[in-house]
Amino acid sequence: MNRALIFVTVFLLSTCGLAYQLLAGAVASYVLGDSITQFSLVVGAFLSAMGAGAYLSKSIEPPGRVFVDASLSAALVGGTSVELLLVTFPKSGFFRPVLYGVVLATGALIGVALPLLLRVMRRQMALRELAARALAVDYAGAVVGSLALSMVAVPKLGLARTALAFGVAQALAALLATYALGPSVGPPKWLRVRCVLTAFVLGFLFVVSPRLAPIAEDAMFPDPVVYAKKSAYQRIVVTSGRGSLQLFLDGNLQFASVDEHRYHEALVHPALVSAPSRRQVLVLGGGDGLAVREILRYPDVERVTLVDLDPAMTEMARGFAPIVRMNRDSLRNPRVTVVNDDAMVWLTRGAQRYDAVIVDFPDPNHFSLGKLYTTRFYALLRARLSEGAVVVVQSTSPLAARQSFWCVSHTMEAAGFRTRAYHASVPSFGEWGYVLATLGEPRPFGALPSGLRYLSAELLPTLFVFSPDMSRVETAVNRLNNQVLVQYYDREWRRYF
Repeated sequence: MNRALIFVTVFLLSTCGLAYQLLAGAVASYVLGDSITQFSLVVGAFLSAMGAGAYLSKSIEPPGRVFVDASLSAALVGGTSVELLLVTFPKSGFFRPVLYGVVLATGALIGVALPLLLRVMRRQMALRELAARALAVDYAGAVVGSLALSMVAVPKLGLARTALAFGVAQALAALLATYALGPSVGPPKWLRVRCVLTAFVLGFLFVVSPRLAPIAEDAMFPDPVVYAKKSAYQRIVVTSGRGSLQLFLDGNLQFASVDEHRYHEALVHPALVSAPSRRQVLVLGGGDGLAVREILRYPDVERVTLVDLDPAMTEMARGFAPIVRMNRDSLRNPRVTVVNDDAMVWLTRGAQRYDAVIVDFPDPNHFSLGKLYTTRFYALLRARLSEGAVVVVQSTSPLAARQSFWCVSHTMEAAGFRTRAYHASVPSFGEWGYVLATLGEPRPFGALPSGLRYLSAELLPTLFVFSPDMSRVETAVNRLNNQVLVQYYDREWRRYF
């Protein structure tokens, strides 16, 4: 029995086990939203299954051979889990059962494996030394797995290929165990053949996964996928069909080309025609370049600074021809500066002040986005405004998510802004809402630029009129320490999905 090889096996078992549960949580949050809830449920289920597997291991014989069998089974289930979940997603009634079936099966197999290995090793080592070393190596594997997953594997390989890569690693760890454990695994010949075949199958899937991904992706969306990229922050997908392009971020529709002009004209122009100056304009979010396209209609705009977290998003907006045609190559305009950074962090740097700010973040469907709708964020934004500056924030639907919408308005008021809420009809989304805000008295609207397809001088004032079913309601203020907006949003939009 080779102790060094055994502890390498323990290390790889821990690394792969952690990777499987984190990948399942990532897919669940990608598909279902609300990352904290999904990760909590997935990790809780995985750990519970590990506990059940550990308990059941006491009656399993022979421990050496079953350890290898359990490791190979975990490699197959965990390694193929992401591909299976992405294929299952379109069949919405099956996704959760498959998700938790995969999580429970993988957790139970990982839970069975380590106690079996310890039983074999106890014949060679004192319990005190064995427990200390095995647990230390196990925890070290978890640390390495978390760092490798988040900093290297997923950004470079994507979710599906990362799972397969860890599956290959675990199959090879099982092969290693057949040598490390010696006679305790029984006749090793066919066991080693199974290890090699499992690694080969998972390796083959790793190689062909880029070809399988479009098939799975096409099944997730109603129209054919024409662009897809997994960045370090989100999954970017563009589909084309029925005479329209659609952009999805993490499965959530961001715009449809057939009516995006309604959304972006309503987002940009009420702010810019009420600003006393438009020389310096800041866009937070909006990496698709469509809001910038509208801003560039004004010849007196001297500089537009766009801050978007994801370089993959702005690269697509500058390099994917159908989107470039839509945004009129706005991100390459000499008046435009693109910065890839976290908007909240970026606001704390520098002292440049802006005459108008367009805030075009995705909806606050999880806490990392919810922070961008808090009093803290708006306080940071205030410090970067010039005198008389105007801010507009896209604020979800006042009809479908009434509390969420008015929570944005109330939060800006709590941060010292004077707000005017309005809405526009965007067929792809329904009634959509915005909050226009100033630090002083609001100014009357000036002349709209020519060439608009939706807004007109007659229509603009009517956007500020709300029907009773969208009228103001009282809500709590969204703060960093409560993130109540995310809770409102999840509860209200859950009725529709």
